Amino acid sequence: MKSIFFAFILLLLSFSSYSQQRIIAECTITYTISGLDSVSKDMQLALKGSSKTVYIKGNESRTNLVSPSFSQSVIYDKTEGEATILREFGTNKFITKLDNDKWKEQNKEFEGLTIENTDLHKKIAGYDCRQTFLHLKNGTTYTLFYTPSIIPSVKEFEYQFKNISGLVLEYEAVGRKGGKVIYTATKVNLSPVPNVVFNIPTSGYRVL
Repeated sequence: MKSIFFAFILLLLSFSSYSQQRIIAECTITYTISGLDSVSKDMQLALKGSSKTVYIKGNESRTNLVSPSFSQSVIYDKTEGEATILREFGTNKFITKLDNDKWKEQNKEFEGLTIENTDLHKKIAGYDCRQTFLHLKNGTTYTLFYTPSIIPSVKEFEYQFKNISGLVLEYEAVGRKGGKVIYTATKVNLSPVPNVVFNIPTSGYRVL
């Protein structure tokens, strides 16, 4: 009888923990960028004064990285597994379209990574976040913090997050010549995102 009672309690606790999670289909996340002293001078100059914003709506996401010298947007369609990359350098504009196979090829370094959760927690943008290590097959390890209370409808706004069971609010990205840049969320806006955010331009861009 006692074993049945304890099993029932565990079931209730499990259900309570699950019910605290919620899937969000629309949000805007604003990130600051730090750790530039660990990367190359070229990257420091490129990212100085830059900001990063992620928009999520249904099965689409858009990631904008904007700096005084350039801007880049990645529009990802989860339904088709396709991505469109927009780049602007002054008056020069370029567009690159990647189908599902090319998108996976571009992110192949993240295939087969392992996830290691730790007991360390900290508050980011008002959310309790858990520390996690991503171990890549090439030996590289990234640190991130995510909140399990929110699950975005699109987690692939960074490909390596696709198996994280929550919303990543702080993470590392490696520079081409080493060093790690840190992206930390300062605000999570759950207001509806306009459809126009995900419009792909049909002119004015050179195809790469």
